[in-house]
Amino acid sequence: MDHIFFDNSATTRIDDRVLEAMLPFYRTKYGNPSSIHSFGEEAKEGMEQARERAAAAIGAMPEEIFFTSGGTESNNIALQGFAFANRKKGRHIITSTVEHHAILRTCQFLEEQGFDISYLPVDSQGAIDPDMVRSGLRDDTVLISIMTANNEIGTIQPFREIALLAHEMGVSFHTDAVQAITKVPIDVTKDSIDMLSVSGHKFHGPKGVGALYVRKGLPIRPLTYGGGQERNLRPSTENVPGIVGLGEAIHLGMREMDASVSNMIRVRDHIIEGTLGMLKGTYLNGSRKRRLCNNAHFRFDGVEGEAMVLNLDFHGIATSTGSACSARSTETSHVLRAIGLTPDQARGALRVSLSKFSTMEEADRFITAIEETVKRLRSLAPAGLRKGGREG
Repeated sequence: MDHIFFDNSATTRIDDRVLEAMLPFYRTKYGNPSSIHSFGEEAKEGMEQARERAAAAIGAMPEEIFFTSGGTESNNIALQGFAFANRKKGRHIITSTVEHHAILRTCQFLEEQGFDISYLPVDSQGAIDPDMVRSGLRDDTVLISIMTANNEIGTIQPFREIALLAHEMGVSFHTDAVQAITKVPIDVTKDSIDMLSVSGHKFHGPKGVGALYVRKGLPIRPLTYGGGQERNLRPSTENVPGIVGLGEAIHLGMREMDASVSNMIRVRDHIIEGTLGMLKGTYLNGSRKRRLCNNAHFRFDGVEGEAMVLNLDFHGIATSTGSACSARSTETSHVLRAIGLTPDQARGALRVSLSKFSTMEEADRFITAIEETVKRLRSLAPAGLRKGGREG
């Protein structure tokens, strides 16, 4: 049985072309990019080409791109590095209740350091109202951090409107674009973005490598200290093969974005329509229109999400209940709580996330498997739940 990977918001299969681009930097071009001999120069050349490609993908300058170990580190450097460098200007930061834990837990740490964080609520579709951001601004507000698109329910935020609002008020703006890069067009200059985080393994690049865009001249300080790599903001010997892979992946992703997004929307909509049309007591979480091209997030009355994931796995289909970073946690998703779901409703959630490699044939297999799975699990559920005890 061919396996189907519908958990691409957690990670993606590395593109064969990306792997091929990386291999020389393991085998023959393996020098340290800080070395001045030819091996070091080869490594540095590969790394700087990747920097240029990452910059071109978002409309930045190469010197504004800093390589990291992934989205979590990029978010930490952005929030902590900016907060500590600008604490004399103000200690108020605005974010939302549906951010990734890499943002929320960093904000909790900053609160312990004397910063004041405002966590703005979202509507039932997971979207933030820019007017609420405006009303939350204070004289001591220095930073707004709002994700480009949600990693669980796929809602695309009005990040451009919020970024423009921030700039009008003299406030800096950061966005966690980990789920959005190569799926949502972003131009940091036109979109008034000051800092932006990405992670290579979310767009068919390698794991363990990410990037942070920081607008030139923006005050920011490092979290670690060492040999001065990445212009002192992220000092550590660079993961050159990973960086080369990120550069190749983002280059391919942007070059092929129109065709890839079109395919993912087609497959996504087929899954949404097929699933909602076939099973009663089934709902779509998140915005129907402002939605990532690869995300379908459902909830089912009378069914546990983990049971669905395990049963679908027996069908050879990998899905999830939510963020992979908290998949083994027993806590209800903070995102689903934020959009107003009860604990029972939230426990019936299933995230289906596609990639550019996903096909309509795979979608048909999923629709057949989810119908069988849900009907089977409902038949085993207590009578109260089978009668729709989880309507939302």
